[in-house]
Amino acid sequence: MAVWARDLLVSLAISAFIIIFLYQPVKVEGTSMMPGLEDQERIFVNKFVYRWEPIERGDIVVFRYPRDTSKSYIKRVIGLAGDRIRIENGQVYVNGHALDEDYVPSDYADARSYPEIVVPKNSYFVLGDHRSMSNDSRDFGTVNERYIYGKAVFGYWPMEKLGRLR
Repeated sequence: MAVWARDLLVSLAISAFIIIFLYQPVKVEGTSMMPGLEDQERIFVNKFVYRWEPIERGDIVVFRYPRDTSKSYIKRVIGLAGDRIRIENGQVYVNGHALDEDYVPSDYADARSYPEIVVPKNSYFVLGDHRSMSNDSRDFGTVNERYIYGKAVFGYWPMEKLGRLR
């Protein structure tokens, strides 16, 4: 076997391992995470990170939609297990303190309110950044951790969006 063929096979094997077990390319569908993530944008999801570190407030997670697990959603974690979450006229409160959300521009905010809940054990309260256009925990409730399969970490297409997600 030629050296280039061996190198190609090794490269393909390493790439397959990374895509299958570590990073998965994902196409964003919908506008619920604008302006940070736009419809049809391409990102990488780290499927392994939550085996080593906990899910944190502010993480952008990809999960199976609780009402139809054949669909995947992408949202931002707002509330962790045990947190008290309420929304008054669009302002999110976590454990009684107003949450500073610089990732939600005023054009994307809404004035909806949501009664206070306590996030159940092993669950998360998630919201889209485009609050007026998002189907999220305000609509379908909290997301059990077993449905979360990755953290959105890096945008790669279009090229002007190349870089780490925040």
